[in-house]
Amino acid sequence: MSIVAIVGRPNVGKSTFFNRLIQRREAIVDAVSGVTRDRHYGKSDWNGKEFSLIDTGGYVKGSDDIFEAEIDKQVELAIDEADAIIFMVDVENGVTGMDEEVAQLLRRSKKPVFLAVNKVDSANRINDAVEFYSLGFETYYNLSSINGSGTGELLDDLIKVLPETTERDDSELPRFAVVGRPNAGKSSFINALIGKERYIVTDVAGTTRDSIDTRYNRFGFEFNLVDTAGIRKKSKVKEDLEFYSVMRSVRAIEHCDVVILVFDATRGFDGQVQNIFWLAQRNNKGIVILANKWDLVEKDNQSVKDFEKYIKKECEPFTDVPIVFMSVLTKQRIFKAIETAVEVYKNRSKKVKTSVLNDTMLPIIQITPPPQYKGKYVKIKFCTQLPTPFPSFAFFCNLPQYVKEPYKRFVENQLRKHFDFTGVPVTVFFRKK
Repeated sequence: MSIVAIVGRPNVGKSTFFNRLIQRREAIVDAVSGVTRDRHYGKSDWNGKEFSLIDTGGYVKGSDDIFEAEIDKQVELAIDEADAIIFMVDVENGVTGMDEEVAQLLRRSKKPVFLAVNKVDSANRINDAVEFYSLGFETYYNLSSINGSGTGELLDDLIKVLPETTERDDSELPRFAVVGRPNAGKSSFINALIGKERYIVTDVAGTTRDSIDTRYNRFGFEFNLVDTAGIRKKSKVKEDLEFYSVMRSVRAIEHCDVVILVFDATRGFDGQVQNIFWLAQRNNKGIVILANKWDLVEKDNQSVKDFEKYIKKECEPFTDVPIVFMSVLTKQRIFKAIETAVEVYKNRSKKVKTSVLNDTMLPIIQITPPPQYKGKYVKIKFCTQLPTPFPSFAFFCNLPQYVKEPYKRFVENQLRKHFDFTGVPVTVFFRKK
């Protein structure tokens, strides 16, 4: 996916614009300058073209503030990484010395730069914006981050310069991403599977920096295993290299078919592991949970059941996920883990014939119809599987707006029960017939 960075001096409205484009209030916005310190990443799209967006902190050259020196470094890294740059300035304050320094930095980058003059929310300010020609860019765009005016013209021109993203070839091998926290045993797991010391393994967390593919054939099935860097909480990520590693791991999740989530059973299924789980679920990926270092856990004959129950409680409402208890060190159940991942991939690719789907689901719906709402009854007449890479189904009815979340979950559970979608998020839509 193409990357677009938003840069400029502090307090010109970069984060407000970022939030508008990603359609979420993800970046903190405040009238005080310097609120944004780290780079924020988000996804946006315009006219059917998707791109990643980076919100950066305000660029201040030559400041004594230790944070501002770090922010400058973050901005320069974002510029290096981006395919195109939105350079934001503020019409209220006009051209400042800091704007000129940023302009100089951007001209050196040789990247396509779009000069966005923010806070142009009245006719008088349109005339004031003319002075920004002095920054040396061919054209500029008047816009207002708060109300969105002028955004369309900027985005129309922006997407023209973004490189074409290649559609994934159907013949490409399935991708299984091995993800988790640092030091959970991801690289050791792949080394044990392929029988070679392909990846460097140390006791130091964060040894793996990049996402690396390994072609692998097992159970008559060929696929790519992707080893990723450990994903830590944003607050713990201090180093630029590690920031990029974490971003690549997140990208590996976005571009894979099955996520193999490895966690350290001695540490438990903690909040950060759950965050990775929900990231995979939101991206509609197949998921297999591997409890590694099971040999180090004190056990009795109920341990597996209790631990499984605890994990599924944390994963609610998506509890139909396979869990494998293994040890990379003793090679206990490592092949069972990969066999389970292959089954999950097949479940994710499963297509149910429309006739079979209707013959199975309509009698169930007839016996247990949606509850009446405001005295009106929902009548479901037909259902079909949609042509998406993951299981999604459309149910056609007279009043789709009256079908509530509990009933959608009931329908999803019936689909799982009759067609086995273990390990895969299932999406159910109700549409007007």
